[in-house]
Amino acid sequence: QVQLVESGGGLVQTGGSLRLSCAASGSTGSIHAMGWYRQAPGKQRELVAGMDWGISTNYRDSVRGRFTISGDSAKNMVYLQMDSLKPEDTAVYYCNADRSLWELATRGGPYWGQGIQVTVSS
Repeated sequence: QVQLVESGGGLVQTGGSLRLSCAASGSTGSIHAMGWYRQAPGKQRELVAGMDWGISTNYRDSVRGRFTISGDSAKNMVYLQMDSLKPEDTAVYYCNADRSLWELATRGGPYWGQGIQVTVSS
């Protein structure tokens, strides 16, 4: 089993920045990709960004250029730097992990964090 714990959410004004962190623990040997999904009230959960332990990354169009995903495979950590935040970025953000970036991005991996609230005020 893999446990994921997020931190760093909160309330910020439009145009502000936040940095999310996620730490993986447990049987992490099978994890080769980590990323972030989000879910706003009344909407489906959607991929925000993902990366593997190589050089591949994947961003949804609406955050590309504003959000940056990074990670540390030795520490089993993934980060999401969110800049130029907009009210439409308000959601619960979930850390996710999988065997591959393709699987993580297309259907979401089997391991999820508990979720962390990000609220952007206008």
